[in-house]
Amino acid sequence: MSDDHRRYLIVEQGVGAALFNFLLNGVIAWALFRHLDVVPLWGDQSIAGDTIATGILLPLLTCLIVTGLVRRHVLAGNLPPLPAAHPAVAWMPQRAFVRGLVLALLASLTLVPTTLALLATLGVEGFGFWPFVLFKAAWAAGAALIVTPLVALRAIGDARIAGTTAGAR
Repeated sequence: MSDDHRRYLIVEQGVGAALFNFLLNGVIAWALFRHLDVVPLWGDQSIAGDTIATGILLPLLTCLIVTGLVRRHVLAGNLPPLPAAHPAVAWMPQRAFVRGLVLALLASLTLVPTTLALLATLGVEGFGFWPFVLFKAAWAAGAALIVTPLVALRAIGDARIAGTTAGAR
């Protein structure tokens, strides 16, 4: 992997994705929860429910969006392709939707329960509205910082294949 690949994965797909998701999820939290003074940890409209939804949707949507963007960058010559999927991500399915489902499942089994268990252990019963907005934004940024570079790394290796087949995978 070249220095260009590392910079692309760390800066654009890591830091850039984290900042984007921080802002986007802050706005989403504001829009969905602005009628609440306190967002409870458990319940219908809760920290747990939102974290579960974000843990599923963020990896899935990231995979669908980022895979296409990265492939376009490689096929346009803005980033050199890798000859094959990097060994760290070769286990991921090639099809973007299936890859997104697998990553959503993994996030649901790791990031989400770890976060909720930590909050419960710390005795958090809820957050005031603005602390919740900050929590959701920061949690999504952290998840994006983990997920997006992995998705992009797999897509860089797949771009060579995508350029020789019809349609995005």
